[in-house]
Amino acid sequence: MPLIITIVLKPDKLKEELLLALTINGKPRTALFYLRRIGFYTLVVLIVLVAIGPFVWLLITSLKTPENLYKRNPDLLPIPITFNNYTTVFQGTTFGINIWNSVLAASITTAGCLLIGIFAGYSLGRIQFAGRKVLLGIVLAVSMFPGIAIIAPLFLFFKDLQLINTLPALLLPYITFNLPLTIWLLAAFFRDLPAELEEAAEVDGATPFKAFYRVMLPLATPGIATAAILIFINAWNDYIFARTFMSRDTSYTAPLAIASFQGKGEFNEPWGQISAGAVIVTLPLILLVLVFQRRIVSGLTSGAIKG
Repeated sequence: MPLIITIVLKPDKLKEELLLALTINGKPRTALFYLRRIGFYTLVVLIVLVAIGPFVWLLITSLKTPENLYKRNPDLLPIPITFNNYTTVFQGTTFGINIWNSVLAASITTAGCLLIGIFAGYSLGRIQFAGRKVLLGIVLAVSMFPGIAIIAPLFLFFKDLQLINTLPALLLPYITFNLPLTIWLLAAFFRDLPAELEEAAEVDGATPFKAFYRVMLPLATPGIATAAILIFINAWNDYIFARTFMSRDTSYTAPLAIASFQGKGEFNEPWGQISAGAVIVTLPLILLVLVFQRRIVSGLTSGAIKG
């Protein structure tokens, strides 16, 4: 039998609940209040649709048959649904190797940036010394520098060192351009941690490094997780550096491999395979952000509220 739970409110209690729902601080809610709420939630819905719309369209396109894709009036929904595009991207191609190249480059970049950024962020955020603000300004300025401005000199430099089509050719620019963001984010996070905890650890006999490692570092986990995810996404999505420094198909990263997909003819673009490859590359990032969304919000809002 279904379980039916009935909640009975006394008349006075029901009246109190209704008053709380229809008033703000004892004052009745006006029509302007409801219009603002409707406008706010409408804006939220529009933002969500704009954010997920491209991915949903990619997913729908990846599940369509070639006949449905190239119809004069294509169907909105993939009818019939096919997964051939997902199997085709791995048949006779190096796409699996290209995904591994992206995983390797993004993971090493994330580890390198965190290894340097944690110590640099702690020094700039917790230790008072002359020129600290100047260094933070320089870090911020470097993060604004366009990477495309140094592609030509870097290419010549890597060519002389015979690093073209090798992983170090990607790691150097990836770490260089992601490190300023890491330092800036972690410096702000370390600066907002309570100094009393560090001082209490030192009073108990801990060395400065032990106080940092045992006390401050665990507290900075949300900021570190946020920085790690942002670095990984930036390195994973890179196209410019990979396009410039990688010329062999086995050296391509995943975004570059998707851009190189070719159809059977000059005017026959494999949109189904391109969409399937884009979904395969994008889905792990979406899952990563969904799993760690609370830590991301906590890390990005650190320092936004004082008091």
